[in-house]
This record gives sequence, structure tokens and C-alpha cells, in this order.
Amino acid sequence: MDRLDAMALCVAAVEEGSLAGGARRCGRSPAAVTRAVAMLERLAGEPLLLRSTRRLHVTPSGERHLAVWRDVLAQLRGIASDQTGDGLSGRIVLTAPELFGRLKVMPVVETFLTEHPGVSARVLLLNRLVDLIGEGVDVAVRLAPLPDSTLHAVRLGEVRTLLCAAPDYLGRRGAPATPADLESHACIGLNADGDRELWSFATPAGRARSVSVRTRLSVNNAGAAIDAALRGQGIVRVRSYQVGEHLARGHLVRLLPEAEPAPTPVQLVFHPERARRGALRAFIDHVTPALRRSFVA
Repeated sequence: MDRLDAMALCVAAVEEGSLAGGARRCGRSPAAVTRAVAMLERLAGEPLLLRSTRRLHVTPSGERHLAVWRDVLAQLRGIASDQTGDGLSGRIVLTAPELFGRLKVMPVVETFLTEHPGVSARVLLLNRLVDLIGEGVDVAVRLAPLPDSTLHAVRLGEVRTLLCAAPDYLGRRGAPATPADLESHACIGLNADGDRELWSFATPAGRARSVSVRTRLSVNNAGAAIDAALRGQGIVRVRSYQVGEHLARGHLVRLLPEAEPAPTPVQLVFHPERARRGALRAFIDHVTPALRRSFVA
């Protein structure tokens, strides 16, 4: 087994989350993947992957090696594509928040795949922070500021957290004039563990404040909460992209816009060394303007 073959097997194992998964993806035996890991760890002189009963864990040294392996393999794929004239090829692993990914990201991914038939994509719609290197992810869409890291972030736009309710509900109960008025309203929460939530607002002075809100109905899914609001069940607190179409059609009404907290940035996050060329570079160049356009009102 040569070193390039071992790199490809190890990258596949990390991206699939197990030695067996990497073996299936590459059409090899689990023993071959085990030998590949052992070979690369012997060359590195230290552990690179830690095996558990549930998944693989990448050591700090393994993360550095993994970034180099991916870059080497991507460059070789790019050279092969240039020589054959077949265009872009390879596999992109992308993650995004569940509903944002379904509404905004998936159409852009599908357009890119249509334009580049040699490229495949694995999309992970997850409502948690994903470790790009440790979990084998190439690029992430994050609805949050980027903390200090070695990752690179491209700003796509911003989303707001807002209150809204159906005209039918407001006709029966009236609209709140201040955040304190929510105490006398039927509110729909996204915390199924209790009947109260802390909702953040901005004061006239620009400071942040939290109001404890009693939730008459609580669910653990934003889509279900929005559906309940559309049926007149109460006031819901959601992200602007989740209800943009309902607001535009008048099915929901935006409430207390002057008290909304500061908007949250939406960013495309990736490791700069892995995005220098090939399919990943092309994907970033495609998705950045496309997603930015989706934020233009």
C-alpha cells in the first residue's frame, strides 16, 4: 500500500465516521483501512485517530495531517481533471442548520451539482456546531459570529429574531405594545421542557434585555411552532428566514420590530488551505453570491 492510497482510505474513514464506513466507501476491506491508519501513524510517529465503539476521533496531530492529506488528494484530482478535460470532480461535505439548509442551501447545492455532474455532495443538516476537521466536513453555513480560529469565514448576510402572529389571533387578542405585554398573551415556545422561556429584546438605549415569557404551547420544532401560529394559536418567536414568505403574503404579522435584538450574521466557514482549488473552490465561488442574493429584500 502506498502513502497516497493510505491517505485516501484514512480520509474516507474519518468522513464516514468509522473504519468500516471508510472501507465500504472505497470498496476495500476494514483490514486495509486499519493497515492504512497504522502506516500513517508509524510515519507520523504518534497517534492520529482514536477508535471508540461509536466513532473515530481525530487527535490534534491527526487534524493537521488530515488537512494536508485532503489538500494533496484534491490537488491530484484537479490535475487529473485538467488532463482529461472532464471538468470538476470530487465530493463536497457541507453542513448547515436544518431549516435554513432546507430552505436556502439545498436549492443552491442542487444547482451546483446540475452544472458540475462530476461532483457529488453530502449535506448534513444539523442544529449543532460541527467540528469541520474532526467530522470530515469541508464547508459549513453558520448562523453565528465566528470565534477566533484557523477557519476562514465569508459573510453572506444576516437574520433577525422576530415575533409574529396570525391576523386572526391579533384580531381576537390585540397586538402587544411592549415586551412586557407578552405576559398576557398566548405564546408559542420552542422549549418542550417547560412552560417559560427567556426571550431577548433590545431596549430604546440599545441594550439587550431578557423577558421571561409564559408559553401556553411548547414544541421542539420551529416548523410546528410556525404552523401553530398560522392557525391562530398565539405569538411565535422565530428567525426571519423561517417566516419570510408568510410575512410577505400577510399570513403572519411582525410584532415589536423596534425591540428586536441585534441581527445574527450568516457565514460560510471553511479551512482556507483546503479551498484553494478544485471542486470545493468552485463550490464556494458558486454558493457565496447565490446565498447573498437570497438575503436581498
